[in-house]
Amino acid sequence: MIIKQYHSLSENIYTKIMRLWQDTGITNPARADSLEAITHSLQNTGTIICAQEGDDIIGALWVNHDFRRLYIHHMAVRPSRQNEGIGKQLLREALDIAKHTGYQAKLEVHRDNPAARHLYKALGFKDLDGYITMIKREL
Repeated sequence: MIIKQYHSLSENIYTKIMRLWQDTGITNPARADSLEAITHSLQNTGTIICAQEGDDIIGALWVNHDFRRLYIHHMAVRPSRQNEGIGKQLLREALDIAKHTGYQAKLEVHRDNPAARHLYKALGFKDLDGYITMIKREL
């Protein structure tokens, strides 16, 4: 397995990542994860980090930043490959980017995802007391 960073995506790699995100419930139409939206992110401050075996993408996450915080989005590992340390490797790669840039690392996790919360806490993430995540998707 190798960990690879992408700063641009071919349609083939995008399709493989989307399939992983769909299989793990990370994406849905409301999130607007089109190739165009992700390409725009990658052309600016974004990076996609993938765990790959050959041409197969077994894990992925997406990061971008606002020059103060590195935001970690859409972390997913193929269900048949979970609990092998792949998520930890992906997250460590993202944290290396945060450390190299000097940015704080920030992510969101669903309260009903104890496995992910356990991983994040094991790598030093803490709940941000007093905050509720809000979004307006339709403008």
